[in-house]
Formats: sequence, structure tokens, C-alpha cells
Amino acid sequence: MKNIKTIPFNKPHLSGNEIKHINEAVVKMKLSGNGDFTKKCHSFFEENFGVIKSLLTTSCTDSLEMSAILTKIVPGDEVIMPTYTFVSTANAFILRGAKIIFVDSREDHPGMYEDKIEELITKKTKAIVPVHYAGVACDMDKILAIAKKNNLIVIEDAAQAIDSFYNGKPLGAIGDFGCFSFHETKNIQCGEGGLLAINNTEFKERAEIIWEKGTNRSAFWRGEVDKYNWVDIGSSYLPSEITAAFLYAQLEELENIQTKRKTIWNLYYIGLIQLKELGVGLPNLPKYATNNAHMFYLVCRSSDERTQLIEHLKQNKINAVFHYICLHDSPYYKEKHDGREMPNAKRYEECLVRLPLWIGLSKEQIDSIVNVILNFYFQRV
Repeated sequence: MKNIKTIPFNKPHLSGNEIKHINEAVVKMKLSGNGDFTKKCHSFFEENFGVIKSLLTTSCTDSLEMSAILTKIVPGDEVIMPTYTFVSTANAFILRGAKIIFVDSREDHPGMYEDKIEELITKKTKAIVPVHYAGVACDMDKILAIAKKNNLIVIEDAAQAIDSFYNGKPLGAIGDFGCFSFHETKNIQCGEGGLLAINNTEFKERAEIIWEKGTNRSAFWRGEVDKYNWVDIGSSYLPSEITAAFLYAQLEELENIQTKRKTIWNLYYIGLIQLKELGVGLPNLPKYATNNAHMFYLVCRSSDERTQLIEHLKQNKINAVFHYICLHDSPYYKEKHDGREMPNAKRYEECLVRLPLWIGLSKEQIDSIVNVILNFYFQRV
């Protein structure tokens, strides 16, 4: 085992044209953002995923913060979201003074339990934030119906969900807003980056102003106003043209990247499906959802079992990791939570383990990971 290299959990993929595009941006000397490559990235989402307007951001966190501003969140408003998610989902609204109302996960999937949403709505509720965990869709028809009935905004946290669909509709293009991540752990990446998808024309103009530090500078550059001015609140959310150039090289290869990731995901699933007979959970895809192969995970039968499995994999030079700690039970929010228990989410917190999944994993490596896991379980039967 001494000469065998460790299989990392993640390894960022390069399409091959990143440096070429960056060099082009440098030659054009338009580096500060909202240049040609930014516009190409915007057009990609608008043409391929039916987004009304898209705006690149420096992170998915920034796109979530923009959505909170656009929703006009004020202190005392309530926002409903899953507890099993990354802290950015909540922080974006906490920063505007909102109270977060957490929802448990589904029993069959780490995503939010849609049937628990409506009972949590009060006169103070302003928005619902579904998180498409592992790129697998929440039941958006159910969520949209609840939102329409109660006049609520729907903000999709689609950080993990590029090129994934709900009943044929692209995730991130269904709610009022969609928020994407291009962190280096995502299917499409530029180190750090994000995108806000605006799917409701009501917010189209203001989103661009907030994105441009509260000014109407974009309208000025298009010749729509004779000078630009400070017209609203905002911040510096747009990334540099260097980041956009890198990202566009990835977007150009989206189909090839997805094909390779899905091949790896399917090899895992076929190799490990027999674990279901032992009570070990594998990813579940509802009939309305597609798989974008963002993540492959197992749900162990206990917390101790997960700890032992991760250690067993580590001893065999395989780096597997757990995932979120439930936000309702976090040091920051525990005293603010209303006391409801979240048993499904706690099970995922304690038992879910993510396996390596990145382009470049060979079939030999995948077979090795599968065999190490199978040996771990069948030695315990």
C-alpha cells in the first residue's frame, strides 16, 4: 500500500480551454467584469436553460444574498428552508434580519420534506428556499402551489444542480430565483463563482442594479440612460472577466463533463446496489427528477458504522467524507430554533458518507473503491 496514491475526494477538472480564454480576456484588456465572457456565460444559461435573465456572481452565497435583497427581506420576516444544507443558504437571509424556519429532510432523500412546509407558514413568512440536494429535484409543483396559495417567493438553491431537471424543467429556472455554485467541488467550476437566475420579470431590472453596486451602470453602457447614478442598495457581486473566461471554457464542455460524471455515478450504483439488502441506503431518484451525477453517497446504518467505514476507506488510501451538520442544531441557531425535532435530517447528518467523484477517476479506481466498501460490509455480516 506504500506506493499507492490516495484517491482524493475531489479533483477539479480542466476542460482544456481555460488558459486560452483567459489569455483572450487579457489581450482585450477588459478584466473587471461584465465583458464578453461574462455575457457569453449569461447567454449560455438563458439559451440552454430558459432563464429570463442571468447574472454571474463571485459565489453562490452572493447570488443567495442578492435574492434576499430582491425579495425585500426585512427584520422579522420568516424564511422556510431545509435544515440539512450549507450555512450560506441561511446566512443570506439572516444578514437581512430574517428568522429561519427549518424543515426536516425526506425519509427517502436528504432534500426538504415538502409535506411539512405548509404547516410552518405564518403571516410573517416571506419565502421558501428549496435546496436541490445532490442535484436531485425537490417536488417543485408542490412547492410552487404552496407559494402561490400564500403569496410567497420561491428561491431555488441550485448550487449542486446544474443540468438537472424536474419533469423536464431545468432546476434553477423554476422558482422566482435560482442560485448556482461554480465552486471547485461542483460539476462546472471556476474555483469560486456563482450565478443568479432571475425567472420572474418583476425582478429583472432591479437585479441588475443591485449587481452593479446599486447603480444603473449597465443601462448606461447599453445607451438606455445618458449617465449612471446611485439608484438603489447593492454591492459588488460581479466576478472578474478572468473568472468568467475560465467558467465559459467549462460551460462549453458541459455535455462531455456530464457524460463522464454519469458514467462514474452509474458504476458506483451498479457496484454497490447489493448493499440495499443489508439496509444501507443508496441515492434515491424520484420519478420527476433526473440525475446530474453531482454526488454519490451511502447512508450507513449508524453513526458508528459511518465513522468506521470512513476510517476503513482511509486505511485503503481512499478519501471519503461526511456532509452537513443540521443548521437547526448548530451553536449559532440552536437557541433560536423553535424546538421541533428533525429526525430524518439528523440521520443524514450522522450516517451519510460521500464517495470520491471527479472526472479522471478510472474504472480500476472505482472498482477498487467498490470492493473496499463491499469487503467492509460483508466481513461484518
